[in-house]
Order: sequence, then structure tokens, then C-alpha cells
Amino acid sequence: MLIVDDEAGIRDFLERSLQKTYSHVVVAASAEEAEELRQQHHFDLFIVDICLPGCSGVDWLKSLVEQDWQSDVIFMTAFADVDKAIDALRLGASDFILKPFRLEQMISTVKRCVEKRRLVRENFVLQRRIDNLYSPEGMIGQSALFLQLCQMISRIAPTPSVVLVEGETGTGKELVASAIHKESGRKGPFVPVNCGAISPELIESELFGHLKGAFTGAQKARDGLFSYADGGTLFLDEISEMPLLMQAKLLRALEEKSIRPVGSEREISVDVRIVAATNRSLEQAKAEGMFREDLFYRLNVVKLAIPPLRDRREDISPLVHHFSQMLARQLGMQAIPFDQADWLELEAHSWPGNVRELKNLVERCLLLGMFPKDMLKTGNDQVESTLGYPTHWNLETIERDHIEKVLALMGGNKTQAAEKLGVSRKTLTRKIQFWQELEDKGLKGV
Repeated sequence: MLIVDDEAGIRDFLERSLQKTYSHVVVAASAEEAEELRQQHHFDLFIVDICLPGCSGVDWLKSLVEQDWQSDVIFMTAFADVDKAIDALRLGASDFILKPFRLEQMISTVKRCVEKRRLVRENFVLQRRIDNLYSPEGMIGQSALFLQLCQMISRIAPTPSVVLVEGETGTGKELVASAIHKESGRKGPFVPVNCGAISPELIESELFGHLKGAFTGAQKARDGLFSYADGGTLFLDEISEMPLLMQAKLLRALEEKSIRPVGSEREISVDVRIVAATNRSLEQAKAEGMFREDLFYRLNVVKLAIPPLRDRREDISPLVHHFSQMLARQLGMQAIPFDQADWLELEAHSWPGNVRELKNLVERCLLLGMFPKDMLKTGNDQVESTLGYPTHWNLETIERDHIEKVLALMGGNKTQAAEKLGVSRKTLTRKIQFWQELEDKGLKGV
């Protein structure tokens, strides 16, 4: 925030008081000095005295309005001039405080402005993400490859390092990036952007923002996604699709930790953690001249390779159970049981669409109320076993699968299920509790 007042005592008092809570507090003695600072830094909030030597606070605000500024303004004055207060509020000032004021009054006003700006940013981010929600439950799996990936995420998440996520379409790259952000402890938002879905002409404005009139159609200034992700994580999906010219500008932003909005001559400092993702090899793109070598080495600090679903078939069962329960709630339908033949079909499929394909299949099964035998075209895939269950299942998995199916047939009645299985209800309850504890520790949550 920027404090503008010609009284040194007021400036020093507010600077010392607000620095206890806010990390970047700058002071100026005049509107002219404040404008020079504004050209060099980005400020979320201005605290300005109306009566300043030279250009008054209201006149300076008018000049900011003409430039379509994006910050909040709190005015201070020692004179109860109603007309000036009305003018200031009409120009877009957030509040008006009379001198002398209590520190608690100023801090309360500042908090309201900061909170309002945070909500605006979060709302913008949520609007962008609302159509791209993957799973509110978190990451699901039990295979060795999945657990290795989870361990790696937990290890690198608290660091500020750039992460490159590679994986086929549908493997859950955004979910991995979101998990990294959640475990990082960063207080800013997680902002995803698909680089391949933005036209080359607009991607710079989308990432860095622009000033009013910077290009045809720019009727007002707008912050870029880097600004919205300040203090958080920016997820650059399909980074390999970014135009070469924009790659150079992205590299500079990563190196300098600052951005320049389109049409602006000033740099804006940003604190953003970058997680990039691609479904193709950046090494190959670099060799083909489609990706800058210097940017490749800047992004390739830590690389996470997400294995395709066909390489971790042990995860099919927990994923199916998870999607069945989640989608049944969303669709208002009852989950359908899968018999051993169904599991063999799922096991044999090559899953070119990975987890996304599996989720879509489960949804179709719920909508149809059955598992059509022709739903999966296995092609050259071979069923691994004629035993009635996948060959990689151990005895515990087979036992659990059978118990869960009997329990489902009995409508969840544990007493009837125990009688059908030939065990006591206490034994059945103990097994179910044990499996639930395993899920809580290993199958759910990164």
C-alpha cells in the first residue's frame, strides 16, 4: 500500500503501524512523488490526504480514473468538506476518514479494503475453475507408482521451485498441480490456465494484463492471471502450445519475478509459484524448434511424470468405487454393482483416455443402470485370467471385493451379510473398519 501525506508525523505513524500486518508499505509526501512510485510498483491500496501541496489528492484520483486504475483509495482530511467527500466517493474512493482518527478506525477500514480485493480475486479464479472441477475428494489410488507420486508431491510442495508435470491426456495433471499447491502452504489462490485454449494474440494480455486502450477492444484495464495468482500458484497447462514469442516473455517474467502489462512501461513485482504441464515431450518439442531451450531448462527444475492408467491397474478398483459413490450422489442415482466379468473387462482395457475415460464410463453405467458388455472395445487387449478376477489381486483384495458385493446385495445389512458369508457380525464389522482406516491413510487424500 502507498501512504500519501505531507505531514511527516502522519506518514511515519501509519507506516510503522501498518507494517506490523502488511509486508509492503511505502510513503510519499506529495501526489507527484506518489505518481512516480506508482509507475514503478503495483499497489493494492492508496491512503491519501486530500489537501496536498501542488496536486490535490482528489485531482490525483481523477488522473488515476482516466488511466482506469485498479486499486482502492482511502482519503484522509482534517476538514469536514462534504462536497469534496462526495466528489471523492463518486470517483471511486473506498472510504473517507476525518483527522484526527483512531488507529483502530484506520486499521478496520484498511482490512475491509484488503478483504474486498481478496474476494474479488478469489471470485475471478473460481469463475475460471468452475467448469474444470475434477474431483472434490482428492487423489485416489493404491498402486506403488501412485504412492511414489504422492511421496514426491509431499517432498517438493513446500519449496518454491518450478515444477513440470508430464502425462498423457486424462491422467490428472491439474489434480496433481492442485495437490502441490494445497501442500505448499502458499496463501494465494491456485489459478489454472490452458495455454492451448487461448489465441496467440490474447495470451500475453491474459497472463500479464493490459491497460485501457492497449489494443483494439481493450476498453478498460484488466489485471492478468499472474496478478490474480500473486502469493499463490499459477498452473500453466499445455505449456508446449504456447507461442514462441510468448515463451520469451514468460522466461523473462520467471527470471525477473515481475510482469509488464500490455501497453504499460512499468514492471509489476509478483510472487507466483509456477507449475507447468504438458501431454507431449518438451524434449522433443525443443529438438523440433517448437519450444525455447532456455525456457525448457528454466521449467525443468523438478519433473513429475504421471503414469498412465494402464501402468497402474491396481488403481482401477478404488477409482471405480470412488467415482461410483461420487457420481451417484451428484446424479441422484443408486450405485450399480460390478460382477467379476465386469472387473475383467475393466482390467483388460488399455484406457487411452486414462482416468478421465474411466470416470466417463462409470457415469454412463450409472445412467444406463448396467454395464454393457460392448461398452469397452478391448481390441488386441487380452484378459489376464480365467479365474474370475484379475491375476494381480492378492487374497485380501479378493476377499474384500467379495464381501463388498455380498454386503451390497444385502442392502448394507451387516447381520444378513455376515450370515451369508458364514462369519460373525463382529468379524465383518472389524474388517470393514480396517479397510476404512486403510482408505483414510492411503487411498484418499494427498
